[in-house]
Formats: sequence, C-alpha cells, structure tokens
Amino acid sequence: MSLKMKESDYGFELAQPNRLFIGGKWVAPLSERRLSLVNPVNERPFFEVPEASAADVGAAVAAARRAFDQGPWPRTPPADRAKTMRALADALMRRSAAIERAWTLQIGTPVSMATGSAGAIVALLRYYADHAEHFEFATVRKSGGYQSQVAVVAREPVGVVAAIAPWNGPLMTMMMKLAPALAAGCVVICKPAPETPLETFLLAEAAEEAGLPDGVINLLPAGREISELLVRHPGVDKVAFTGSTAAGLHIAAICASRMARYTMELGGKSAAIVLADFEPARVGPLLAPQITMGCGQACINYSRVLVPRKRYDDYVESLADCMGKTVVGDPMDPATYMGPMAMRRQLEKVLGYIDKGRSEGAQIATGGGRPKNLGAGCFVEPTVFAHASNQMVIAREEIFGPVTAVIPYDSEDEAVAIANDSDYGLSGGVYTDDTDKAYAIARRIRTGNFTQNGREFDLTNPFGGFKKSGYGREGGVEAIDPYIELKSIFLPKRPTQL
Repeated sequence: MSLKMKESDYGFELAQPNRLFIGGKWVAPLSERRLSLVNPVNERPFFEVPEASAADVGAAVAAARRAFDQGPWPRTPPADRAKTMRALADALMRRSAAIERAWTLQIGTPVSMATGSAGAIVALLRYYADHAEHFEFATVRKSGGYQSQVAVVAREPVGVVAAIAPWNGPLMTMMMKLAPALAAGCVVICKPAPETPLETFLLAEAAEEAGLPDGVINLLPAGREISELLVRHPGVDKVAFTGSTAAGLHIAAICASRMARYTMELGGKSAAIVLADFEPARVGPLLAPQITMGCGQACINYSRVLVPRKRYDDYVESLADCMGKTVVGDPMDPATYMGPMAMRRQLEKVLGYIDKGRSEGAQIATGGGRPKNLGAGCFVEPTVFAHASNQMVIAREEIFGPVTAVIPYDSEDEAVAIANDSDYGLSGGVYTDDTDKAYAIARRIRTGNFTQNGREFDLTNPFGGFKKSGYGREGGVEAIDPYIELKSIFLPKRPTQL
C-alpha cells in the first residue's frame, strides 16, 4: 500500500505521511507500527500513517516540556500569540479542501455536511486569537493583608496539555481544546483517534508553515493505550478529553490520583420535549435532521423525544415519515444527508441496541435494519422506536446512531421529570411557540445546553454537560479558564508594568 496520497485518488496529499511532528520537526517514529485507515463506505483500507509508540510519547512530552519551561510561547505577549494564531488559521484555511475530504474518507461524513466545516474550525481559532489580545492576564486589587497594599492576580498558562479528540468530529473537537490553550500560552500534544488522524497531520503542516515555536504543537497518532500513557505521564499538566463517559471516568480517576487538571466533554442522552401547542406536522421536518445528522454519531443528537400522550400517534407518524425519507447513501453524493456509520464495530453496536429495543417491547415505527438498496458498507436505517418508556435501555444508554425513542407524557411536569431522569445532561430542547414557557422549562432541565425549536451548537458560548456528560466547559471566553492557573502576588504598591 502506498503511503503517499495521490491527488487523483483522494483529492489532496500529506507532506509528511511517514513521520510524526514532535518538537517542531518531522521525525521518524520510534517503531514500525502503522495505523490502517478504513473507508466505511466499502470497508476497505485506503491509507496508512505511523502509529506512535510509548517511546514517541516520551519524546513528545519532553519536547512539549522544553517548549513550555524554556521556550518563548508562554512568555510571548498575548498580542503576538494572537498574530501567530491567525497565521495558523490562514495556513489551515489553505488546506480546507483537504480537511473536509479527509473527514469524508475516514468516517463517511457526507460532503453536504463536510463542505464548509473547515471554515468553522478556522473561525474558532481566530475567535480565540481575538480573545488572547483582550483577555485580562493580570488584574490589580487592593490587598486586605497586613504587610501589602496591592494584590496582583496573575493568570498564567497551566502548562503542557494533552488534547485527546474523538473520531466523530476530529479537527473541530481538537480545535475546541487547542485554540483556547494556545491563547492562554499553553503547549499542546495532539492525540487524535486512531480512526481519524489525517486532519492532525494537516494541522501540523499548518503549524510548521505558520512558524509556531518548536514544541508548541506536537502530533501523536495512536491507539487508545497511548492516551492512557499521556494521561499518566507526570510531564503532562492538563488533559482535555472528548469521548465516551466510560473512558472519561477512567481518565478522571487517573488525573485525580496525581492532581492533574482536566476537562471532559462526554456522552449524552438528550431529550427533545414537544409541547402541546406544537403541531405534529411540524415535528418531523424539524426533529428528524437533529437525530440523523452525522449518522447519529453526535453526543448532542436528540435520542429521546417526549410528546403529549393525547396525540402520541400523530407525533410518531410525523417523525417516522421524515426519518424514513432521509437520503442515505454515498457520502460523496451531494444529495446524501446520512452516510454510513463510521466503522463496523459502531454499526454492530447500533444494530445490537435496535435488537434490544425490540426485545424490551418497543415497536419500530420506521427503520430497524440495514438499507436494502445498499450493498457493502456500514449503513443503517434511520430508526424510530414507538411505545417506548424511559426505563428501557434504548432510552437510558447512549446508542450513538440514528435511533430515537418516542416517549409519551401526560403533563409538562412529567415531561421535565422524564428529561431529567438520566445519567447524562449535555443537550436538550423544547418545541413550542411560547418563548416564555420555553425559557421556564430550560431553567428546570439539568443540562448544559438547551434550545427552543432546534438545537444550537454555538462555540462562542460555553458548551459542556451536567452529570456524566462531562466536567468543565469548552466554547466562549470561559473556555480559556481551564488552561489558566491563578497566582496571587502581594506587593507594597502597584507595579509599573503588568
């Protein structure tokens, strides 16, 4: 298998497909291990990249440690950091077509969804460059002590960050960690999921082009055991993780054992509450895309739909009709809305949950299997379960596929109670034309994000979850705080320079 991507085959090339980016240089990996990437449309391997080993982890942490302890980045004036971040954004934008194509090739994201996604990623980087210029890295207060008159509260970078991203939104979730970390003055070791490393190779190319100091960004594509080595490494000051709740609980325990800082964005089982004033005919067209987007492989998708019992059948019919009309197929076709599941194990997991729903007594209103018009590939039908209860496994566990359970309720208080009866609390929504009522319900739901008549994913505001959906927040200016340590400096008078 060729290790060089050809323009004619894939639409882009990697400048260094056989090396790792560590300490500002493209270096040979310290093992012969390789990651084989599989296209879920036909389940065939299409590319290989080096797989980092334990020795590579040590080299990356050492390089990042030097960059933080001795290098210029943490001590660079924020305005100059912002300038370099904008140069990185420009270099990434020049690779936008490659970034978008990589997403489609690796996990089957439809081009209708991938097109333009690089622009959103770059915009997020520029957003934090702007904040780096205006963030208050030091504030002066009056001291209440006996010896000092002034207290300077300094906000200093936390140090070396291990940024561990999932496969479903590889570069966006990485940028949600990288951008605020860079703004704060941290250095970062980027650990992509083994199924989706290509975007981080392009990121490393852009970092080299933009002239980031050596070791500020490092690349470690590898399996999940490497993530654990990073999390355990004493040279890593903070872990920023997006992934499953089970993995997050394990990582949190390790971090706590050595007092490492961490933030986590984990799973979800988000509920959409449909109020009685919202006509059934409107529900299907608005809700179906929020369930099937990304083949349901998004933690914020609505995997529970709560509807008034009095018109239950009408709501189910509307949703099932629209879900059944979802265009499923070749992700390279612009008309496709839903491509394949990202990989065989994910397909089997989703099909297993569908079987579990049947065995629990829920009824399939649409879907429930694999599309008959598609041959090979990890395709599954958009699926709606009717006559479901909130106690069923399909209503309690994260399926991470295009599957939802429609659950009836008799009062709005009951709907709120059902929505809150979950281990998760990431996203949620209410469908009503009464904004005052929507706001009142939003304040009662134990979830980090809530939307009226849709589902927003706006990273200029805090994003994250309650309960087992995570710890801390990404997005908004608040996302810089987890990459900061506070230091109180007591002085007899205000310093002339801050």
